[in-house]
Amino acid sequence: MSEETQSLTGTVGLATKTGGWIKKDEVKQAVSSYENYHESFGGSDNSRKSNYTDMVNKYYDLVTSFYEYGWGESFHFAHRLRGETLRESIKRHEHFLALRLGLRPGMKVLDVGCGIGGPLREIAIFSGATVTGLNNNEYQISRGKVLNRRHRCLEACGFIKADFMSIPVPDASFDAVYAIEATCHAPDAVGCYSEVKRVLKPGQCFAAYEWCLTDAYDPTNAQHQEVKREVELGNGLPDIRTTAQIRQALIDAGFEILEAADLTETAEVAWHKPLDPSYFSLSQFKLTRVGRFLTTTLVQVLERLHIAPAGSYRVQKFLERGADALVEGGKREIFTPMYFFLARKPL
Repeated sequence: MSEETQSLTGTVGLATKTGGWIKKDEVKQAVSSYENYHESFGGSDNSRKSNYTDMVNKYYDLVTSFYEYGWGESFHFAHRLRGETLRESIKRHEHFLALRLGLRPGMKVLDVGCGIGGPLREIAIFSGATVTGLNNNEYQISRGKVLNRRHRCLEACGFIKADFMSIPVPDASFDAVYAIEATCHAPDAVGCYSEVKRVLKPGQCFAAYEWCLTDAYDPTNAQHQEVKREVELGNGLPDIRTTAQIRQALIDAGFEILEAADLTETAEVAWHKPLDPSYFSLSQFKLTRVGRFLTTTLVQVLERLHIAPAGSYRVQKFLERGADALVEGGKREIFTPMYFFLARKPL
């Protein structure tokens, strides 16, 4: 089967799954509700922060099938070296966290904001540790459990459905905690990091890749502001914090920062290259200009035929807007999806 045929076949599956656990006839209203949280539709960062649970849950109900279709099981970018495929770089990016945390058999690890569990399965297999994924979206957890069974990771991998602002486990439950492009959804970084610190054992470490505005971001620049708004719309974010705000939030939460760096600065291949419509790759056909056009067209047709729920096309379009903004933010060097830090909870 050709890459194009696989893409078309997969699009039918993603379109019929759009909305996750949302009832098919309620998807269109959920799209409107989600869009209305954002400035382009009259919303504000205050409304997103105060209603972040609803906003983020609607976002992931609506987009998870699109993510899985285009990105696989690990919904994140990666530090990429010349000659690496995207998949290889994603695995190495995950292994890097495991190595920096010193994960090994017998350790209990928490993945904060685990998606459908791609990273936690990879890290559990790579390190031998037991990894529990924390996620507040029921649809993503259901997909994660299916994939755990498929990959035979039932003993090493599990899930907790909960908000990472209030984790339902006792103090000092985990030997290590990590987050991959997830805590950017938190309405309050200090509150989120404080809860992570609470469930972490004394002397142990928390590592993460954060989505951040870089020092090059100018809050008075209208083009920079537009990029920020579009990234927030396309990615379910209440706000985007600066790298300085992330460091201060860790300190305010009581962590000792051991390492902090923007890994995009040492990558040999631009992190946003897979999303750039001017780039063509057969191995990443679904993300190319042609692949995106085919996906958009077929989703629109399936919606008109009432195979895909009403609103599916609008989901595809705001995801495209978000992707284009990420590329623009990367090219302008005002945004990074991989501000890495390693922080320790004091003894």
